[in-house]
Formats: sequence, C-alpha cells, structure tokens
Amino acid sequence: MTISGKAKLAGVLGWPVAHSLSPRLHNYWLEHYGIDGAYVPLAVSPEHFAQTRRVLARSGFEGVNVTVPHKEAALKAVDEADEAARRIGAVNTVRFDGGTLIGTNTDILGFTRNLAHHCPDFDASIGPAMVIGGGGAARAVVAGLLDLGAPEVRIVNRTLARAEALAISLGSQTGSNIRVVNWVERNHTLEDAAIVVNTTTQGMVGQGPLDLDLNHLDPKAAVCDIVYNPMETPLLAAARVRGNPVAGGLGMLLHQAQPGFASWFGVEPEVTEALHAFVADGIG
Repeated sequence: MTISGKAKLAGVLGWPVAHSLSPRLHNYWLEHYGIDGAYVPLAVSPEHFAQTRRVLARSGFEGVNVTVPHKEAALKAVDEADEAARRIGAVNTVRFDGGTLIGTNTDILGFTRNLAHHCPDFDASIGPAMVIGGGGAARAVVAGLLDLGAPEVRIVNRTLARAEALAISLGSQTGSNIRVVNWVERNHTLEDAAIVVNTTTQGMVGQGPLDLDLNHLDPKAAVCDIVYNPMETPLLAAARVRGNPVAGGLGMLLHQAQPGFASWFGVEPEVTEALHAFVADGIG
C-alpha cells in the first residue's frame, strides 16, 4: 500500500525501539483497512524525550505510543492524563489534539480483553487472584483483576518491599483487598486461587523459567503470562498439560493497541487470529 501527502502519521517512542512489534501490528491494520497512513518506530533518548513530543505534535502526527523507558516521564509530559494513566502512574498512548497532548494507559484494558478472549469462562469473583511481580506490568494486572471483581489480589515478588509498595499504592486508591505474600509461601498460596498471572521476565527467551509449582493450583484456575517470547512459556506449557485455561502475552499487546489506533486513524480495529499469527511471525 502506498501513502499520499495527506497520510495520517503515528509511531512509537522508545529507547531502544528496534525490538518493538508495534510498527508491524499497526501497519497490518492500516493495510487491512485501506487507510492512508503510516506508523513508524522513533528511537528517542531520555534527554530528548521532552522536546521530541512537542515536535511530533507540530509535525502532523496524530499521536504516539510510548514504551520503555519513557512511560513515567510521559505522564508528567502530557497536558492531560486520564484516570487510567494516573492510576497506573504511566502513559503508553498519547493523542495530539491541536497543541494539546492527551495521555492514557491501555495496559489494564489490554490485559482484561486478552483474558476474556482466551479464558471466556473465567469469573474473577469466585476466588483470590495471585499476581507474580512488582513492576509496572504487575500494577496494571492487579488493577485489572480488581476491576473484574476479584475478592482479593495477592502480590508475590522476590523483593518484598516492591510488592508492599505496590499494594499500598493501589490499595490507597481503591480501598480494595490487596495482600502481599512472601516469596517462600508462593506455592501454597496457589491452593485456592482462581487465577495466577506472571508479570515478571521469568520464562522469557534468555531467562530461566518461573519457579512455581502448579501442582498446588486448581486445574480449573486460569493461568496467564505477559511474556510473549516464546509464545508459550514453560509456565503456560505446564498449565496446558494440566488442563488449565491459559492466556499468553502477545494478546495483551494486541488488545492494548486498539484504543490508540482508533483515536489516531478513526477505525476500531479487530484482534483476529490472522493478526495474531502475523505479529507472532515477527517475534525473534
């Protein structure tokens, strides 16, 4: 597909950004829907981030995605941030409205839509949820599980202080039941869990597998992993053998991209099996 001088433009800001799957994803949608537009990778160092965002807004861009290491800086850089961005403490999607930069965070939506797609029978209200990790991804997943009605969310992290800080921050916002679990108690904590979600890098290519014994988990409980390289992590493979419903990380990436694309290009895109396969081919 060729583009004209009237093409709509968007992109992803990161440092580095060469690994990003977002250009492959968004340009697939642009081609699929016949939109005159382009989505490009933008390698921007932290010291140049503040000035770049304004330059792009004045250069005809509709908006941008923001990835590591700029997400927290983007929250401070935008003119307006919605509730989701403030809740997560980071911005991953920016829309340029004239000279105004409007930021949001779509990670919660990406997680919950992906979970609904792959585990349609999952009911968060039937039991506690267990989230492994204490970083930004864990924050979005915990918030999403609370929104889905989990009666309790248990945060497990090797560094207890990070889990405690996350629990205090989100708990103060919602007043919800968030519990911090010591790492050595993680396996027994699975026994009554309705879902377990790995938000760490364990299981990723080049990393060791997540040290978790699923024999303590109900075979009907959902198992999710935000890692998407490999597509099936050791955690998901073990869960699938047991018969647990599973959701991988690539779907979260695809679903969280939908709102940005819609706001920049004016079309609500679908996440399909063909899209999933196309983007998966770009991993590695």
